[in-house]
Amino acid sequence: MPSEGERRVVAVAAYARNRVIGDHGRIPWHIPEDFAHFKRETMGLTMVMGRLTYDSIGRPLPGRRTIVVTRNPDWSVGGVEVAHSLEAAVSLADPSADLVVAGGAQVYAEAMPLLTHQVLTEVDLDVPGDAFYPAFDRSAWRETRREAGPGCSWVWWERA
Repeated sequence: MPSEGERRVVAVAAYARNRVIGDHGRIPWHIPEDFAHFKRETMGLTMVMGRLTYDSIGRPLPGRRTIVVTRNPDWSVGGVEVAHSLEAAVSLADPSADLVVAGGAQVYAEAMPLLTHQVLTEVDLDVPGDAFYPAFDRSAWRETRREAGPGCSWVWWERA
């Protein structure tokens, strides 16, 4: 857990019982309340995401600074910053402000050792998919809050 004034690095993700987070570039469920939850958890913050995740959203999200990680040196889109590695993306962000990791699977997996917190939506479904949230050692984390949602639970974790 970070000390007072230290930056939090927070993964915000939704995953099904089988850890699926996506299927061919789309979210395989529709829970409007979870979109609102994502907005509340990320508004005003810097978000780091992979290019495929950005492409699935299709635009910069209002009220948030977006850094897209891509290996393609020619990729650029107005309104977002580009980094060619997770390390470069983290170094672009303000070191005194919280940083949100917003996907996809590869970025979540790479970021796992850096995370201080996770805000996870556990979706009460088993769905097919091709992208998965990485397994994490729950003994290294402490659940600090849980709220029931429609067809899901919102769970807040802090690194122990």
